[in-house]
Amino acid sequence: MDAIVIYCTVPDKRVAKEISKYLIKHRLAACVSSMDRVESVFSWDGEIAKEKEVLLTIKTVRVNFEKIKVLISELHPYQVPEIIAVPIVDCSKEYLQWLVHETKH
Repeated sequence: MDAIVIYCTVPDKRVAKEISKYLIKHRLAACVSSMDRVESVFSWDGEIAKEKEVLLTIKTVRVNFEKIKVLISELHPYQVPEIIAVPIVDCSKEYLQWLVHETKH
């Protein structure tokens, strides 16, 4: 089973909690960590923008990516939400077993 981490920034703790709870409740993710007050600097409509955001780190399996992407797109207030998946190339056997177990439907 391919384990991945999905990074997603959201505008505030309320949106972070809403997305996190849904992902865990529906077993789409084993764990969602949030880091408050991340400062993002980015280009938007030809301007340099800066925002305080909450960064979600979503631990899951690759087969759940499409469902998670759709869910985030539906719940996210941004026009273009950040939804970036990266592979977990190595981790402890126990953590991987737990992650896979928690994301089984």
